[in-house]
Amino acid sequence: MTVDRILPSDEAYELLELVTELADRELAPKVGDFENRGVFPREVLRTLGRAGLLGLPYPEEHGGAAQPYEVYLQVLEILAGRWLAVAEAVSVHTLSCYPVATFGGERARRLLPDLLGGALLGAYCLSEPQGGSDAAALTTRARRDGGDYVVSGTKAWITHAGVADFYNVFCRTGGPGARGISCLLADANTPGIVPQTPERTMGLRSSPIAQIAFDEARVPADRLIGAEGEGFKIALSALDSGRLGIAACAVGLAQAALDYAVDYARQREQFGQPLIEFQGLGFLLADLATQVSAARALTLAAARLRDAGRPYSTEAAKAKLFATDTAMRVTTDAVQVLGGAGYVCDHPVERYMREAKVLQIVEGTNQIQRMVIARSLAR
Repeated sequence: MTVDRILPSDEAYELLELVTELADRELAPKVGDFENRGVFPREVLRTLGRAGLLGLPYPEEHGGAAQPYEVYLQVLEILAGRWLAVAEAVSVHTLSCYPVATFGGERARRLLPDLLGGALLGAYCLSEPQGGSDAAALTTRARRDGGDYVVSGTKAWITHAGVADFYNVFCRTGGPGARGISCLLADANTPGIVPQTPERTMGLRSSPIAQIAFDEARVPADRLIGAEGEGFKIALSALDSGRLGIAACAVGLAQAALDYAVDYARQREQFGQPLIEFQGLGFLLADLATQVSAARALTLAAARLRDAGRPYSTEAAKAKLFATDTAMRVTTDAVQVLGGAGYVCDHPVERYMREAKVLQIVEGTNQIQRMVIARSLAR
């Protein structure tokens, strides 16, 4: 179904029309093949980069498109409705550019045009095998040696591991706890940075996720983002934006599942009438449609706070929590609407359901989002 959107400018309407055409032409026909083969669509990402979609929320002087976050998130939503792995790739890349854009200083910002122009793809190395949600306990260490930092340790669950061109590496340059963490921008081809075998995942099979080993990898000291000890602050700040990206992906996925289930229920007949005319099924779809609209509204409300320069961390956590739980619910019920047909690979709803699960986990599990929200209520 068509989503009735209110956008802040004529330019934004034109952008979303362009993205819809591009997604229908370049993404929708390819997703099944790439997901089945488990191949990362690097050339598709280059196409999106050439179209200016890898730097949408960043300033034009640095190679971005200076779009409000509420517009950028609706672009992600459209992409996710055709191919979640591609939308997630755009979200991860945008997140990977955030430390340089916000904390990098003049020297680091000279890197931004290359990062945003589409030729390079980024990854975000925060989680570790022994501590995904407990980021302050990370153990990857960087010691200063002359003009370099020498990095040793292991990162886990890294989207774009092995295909990215640059990595944001959060590592310990000081003592224990959050204040000992710093952020480095490392080229992917740096000797000693070794991506491991990709994980075998339930969904998002065209998106490589793997551990990355750092074996005495030397990163130039001028690639330090911010100051030593600011890494944890940078990571949390970036994750607020990243959570909105995942929320938007969840809305797009849920909308795609709802649309497919509605179309099927209109066409499939049982007992002499379309499925959708049975009240039990019609009411189910009505509830799903309401939940998708609510998730979209909550996500865009948080984005507008961000665009206005107001605090939005708690609202981002609410949006990520609600939108991803909604995506799980909607995709599960979409499979149920199709019955046995929903369980086979001939219909995309089985893939939607497998993909929705990861959205409840990445950028902070939904249990972490509840902690963030509860702590804001206690203050």
